[in-house]
Amino acid sequence: MNSFRKKAKQIKYITSFVMRSLLITILCFMSLISLVFAIYYGDLLISTKNGITNNPLFGAYIIVSPSMVPTININDAIVIKRMDHDKYKIGDIITFTSADVNYSGKKVTHRIIEKKKYSNEKSLYKTKGDNNNIADSNLVNTSDIYGKVLFKIPGVGKLQSLVASPTNFFLSLLIPAFAVLLYDMTRIFTMMSKRKN
Repeated sequence: MNSFRKKAKQIKYITSFVMRSLLITILCFMSLISLVFAIYYGDLLISTKNGITNNPLFGAYIIVSPSMVPTININDAIVIKRMDHDKYKIGDIITFTSADVNYSGKKVTHRIIEKKKYSNEKSLYKTKGDNNNIADSNLVNTSDIYGKVLFKIPGVGKLQSLVASPTNFFLSLLIPAFAVLLYDMTRIFTMMSKRKN
């Protein structure tokens, strides 16, 4: 009987630890998302108030082509930051709207290999994918740049494609909700058993 109680206590402790960790992770994730939204809308509000139509201060994209391998792989997520006053430098990896006939209007993420300044706050940039043999055929104007890549998150695109279907999206919401419910039920049963004793 004592060994059964010991095992039950260990299982309860492990379950409690796992559930608490899961809840803290979810809480941190939600806090981070809230902070990103606050920064995004704060910047948007300030820009609109000043009559400026800027791209968002931060952005995130999933990479779908191998042009930046091995620096950035397919399915990696990148986080970019808008750089005001033409502060992009040679060597920076930027996301921009392509003017190339084959990719017209699409967002491309490549490295700056040359910069030609033509006014105080405007430049033309020559770009190239790290995995490409030749530079891009069209120059990129400062106004076509969304931002500079700050960092990448490997493999997030796989998760995004997994959650893309409605069933998987519903499951991704249901599983954490079920985990929280299970944790609360465990706590209630623990309190009830303590009261009985």
